[in-house]
Amino acid sequence: MSRFSIVSTARSLRVALRSVFAAALVAAVIVPTASAESFIVGDIRLQGLQRVSAGTVFNLLPVSVGDEADDLATRRLVRALFQSGYFNDIKLLREGNVLIVSVTERPAIESIEIDGNKAIPTEALLDGLSQQGLREGEIFKQATLERVGLELERQYVAQGRYGATIDTEINELPRNRVDIAINISEGKSSGIRHINIVGAQEFDQAELLDQLELQHPSFFSFYRNDDKYAREKLAGDLEKLESYYRDRGYVEFNVSATQVSITPDRRQVYISLQVEEGDIYTIEDVSLIGELNDIKPEALKSLFLVQGGQTYNQALVTATEERLTAALGNAGYTFATASGIPRVGEDGQVNVEFFVDAGNRAYVRRISFNGNQLTQDEVMRREMRQMEGGWASTSQIDLSKVRLERLGFFSTVDVETPEVAGSDDQIDVNFTVEEQPSGSISATLGFAQSFGLVLGASYQQNNVLGTGNSLGVGVNFSDFQKSANFNYFNPYFTLDGISRGFNLFFRETDFDQQNIARFATDSFGAGLNFGFPIGETQRLNFGLQVEQTKIKEGVFPALEISDFLAKNGDSALNYKLNGSWSSSTLNRGLFPTAGRQQTLFLELAVPGSDQEFFKISYQGQQYFPIRQGWSVRLRTELGYADSYQEGTQLPFYEHFFAGGFGSIRGFEQNTLGPRSTRSENDFFSDPEGDPFGGNLLIEASAELIFPVPFIEDNRQFRSAVFVDVGNVFDTACPRVSTNCIEFSADEFRYSVGMGVTWLTGLGPMTFAIAKPFNAGEFDEEETFQFELGTTF
Repeated sequence: MSRFSIVSTARSLRVALRSVFAAALVAAVIVPTASAESFIVGDIRLQGLQRVSAGTVFNLLPVSVGDEADDLATRRLVRALFQSGYFNDIKLLREGNVLIVSVTERPAIESIEIDGNKAIPTEALLDGLSQQGLREGEIFKQATLERVGLELERQYVAQGRYGATIDTEINELPRNRVDIAINISEGKSSGIRHINIVGAQEFDQAELLDQLELQHPSFFSFYRNDDKYAREKLAGDLEKLESYYRDRGYVEFNVSATQVSITPDRRQVYISLQVEEGDIYTIEDVSLIGELNDIKPEALKSLFLVQGGQTYNQALVTATEERLTAALGNAGYTFATASGIPRVGEDGQVNVEFFVDAGNRAYVRRISFNGNQLTQDEVMRREMRQMEGGWASTSQIDLSKVRLERLGFFSTVDVETPEVAGSDDQIDVNFTVEEQPSGSISATLGFAQSFGLVLGASYQQNNVLGTGNSLGVGVNFSDFQKSANFNYFNPYFTLDGISRGFNLFFRETDFDQQNIARFATDSFGAGLNFGFPIGETQRLNFGLQVEQTKIKEGVFPALEISDFLAKNGDSALNYKLNGSWSSSTLNRGLFPTAGRQQTLFLELAVPGSDQEFFKISYQGQQYFPIRQGWSVRLRTELGYADSYQEGTQLPFYEHFFAGGFGSIRGFEQNTLGPRSTRSENDFFSDPEGDPFGGNLLIEASAELIFPVPFIEDNRQFRSAVFVDVGNVFDTACPRVSTNCIEFSADEFRYSVGMGVTWLTGLGPMTFAIAKPFNAGEFDEEETFQFELGTTF
């Protein structure tokens, strides 16, 4: 018995004896009086109340004014007051025909302190105590505390912590108050010494043990923690073992006995499972029975994944149940059920009957939103795909939930579909959200490896006054770029989802600070764009941008720059039309683990511009989930640009660049591909020139994403090992170039490495270590890289 149990038992005994003694004493005092002379109660007077209200006590009393106070009535009164749990002592007195009830209240709880708990969070323990009536300000009840202590011990035993003990201390305070101190010694989780499966003939022990979460101790157990016993894990493993057999035709498989033995020191556990495998069964026939209402049986039978002649597979039966339920739910039968029942026959045959109960078609009476303090109901309602008054569709309700999540205004979105009281064909759809910050006012002081010192101030609000519109103003300063911008975007410029946005900008860019040839540009302009939805996950966007650009030559400019400026001048006014198609099925906006995202972008400097050219690019990424916390990401980026006016060339400041974060890691930012040609009078810069970029970009990456070891909450972190490949080329090398690289598979650059992204208050912070391969003679390698504001 634990120390808590002994102490609690003693205290419980004292309380019980004290209560019995008090009741007996009252009876001894009252009964002779009542026996000698009962009386009619003319009034009832209460004495000793402090926190319990008089109304509460009067509601408990089985005796009222005008009733006869006799032996039976007084006994019932005392019993009722003691059973309430509010009082330590009760006395009944008589003054004429006035019944006086004198009570001593139990103390109130001043505070509850919990110490020593790690496996179970303090908040969870306090919530559990509160649900049992133990919380600050409530009346203290010793029996409740004892009951909670025993339940805590059971929870720790279920986690394999057989040595856990619970000790409580009650400190009395003035004014009838107490402090409760709960001291927990959790002990260590019992480790698994051996697991034995008895009765398994068809599969090897090793093969079966591989299916379980609980494992024998191994070299990696300290990280995976799979050798620690817990009752919940064992229950889950029994289900996994059953599924493993039944998915292979063993319909009658059964775990007939489970034995868990603990060593005397309670540190190790032996587990023995007795199984009955049975025979392999083949499906003879599959049938559909039940109430289908207006749903045609053929439509549901087409969803069957199990057919006659197959070996029985429980996973396919379960998947069929889910498909049937989903199909009925989409047809308005929200509460439909479907269950596949195997009927075992002779000669190794089994018939599978899918029993369906469609129930009544449900209609949505009302859609409501709770928890949105800022976001207007209208903003949320326009994301709904389930309509009020229509029949309830499971898929439309789920899609409405997903669309709310993709807004980025809410940290959590929950939906409930309760039945309407008094109706068997109506439901309400209730969305409960928890809002998160959707805007920021910030001043930035930071450092990025590729930009140097970064200063900035910005205001960005993606949900202006709860309207769902976004507004941004920003000013930034770094060695690479000085900029100011303003933007506004309305995602629902029209009711059918056409968006409109516009922007104003000014940029002063020194490309030499980005490892690019020596030149700078001053540009300013304005743009207007419209977006059109073409599905739940796809959009078309069209825009017009007017941009004035002035080019400044650096000291000893490259020959390519001097040649271009001699032909085209140092100033250009361009009118750019752009269009894009985008599609996204990512499950999250940040750190996704599943889904696909694609963007195809076309930009055209229209005739009449000082430079007439086009740029087309494609960006795509896809995530393949493997298991909890693990996924594979594939990424590619392709780009091509050229002049479409005969005798002209693509402006060099519109080139693509490669290398660094977001590109080919392991190489310095923007250093891959063609390089500029040094002027004849330049005796100070690199003889092989500076990175100059090109008009053809090819990049690809593969990443294995995995949880960061030893960190329980990985929502703020992302770690991955990666392989990057790609380069930038020029398909129309200027005649003065001597270091131009045309497309060739031999010119691809590779790198492998590992990186970690941490989502900080300043923004995403990424670290990467990479090893470059097939580097060219003039490529600039960089093994360790750091970037603020970047994710991979």
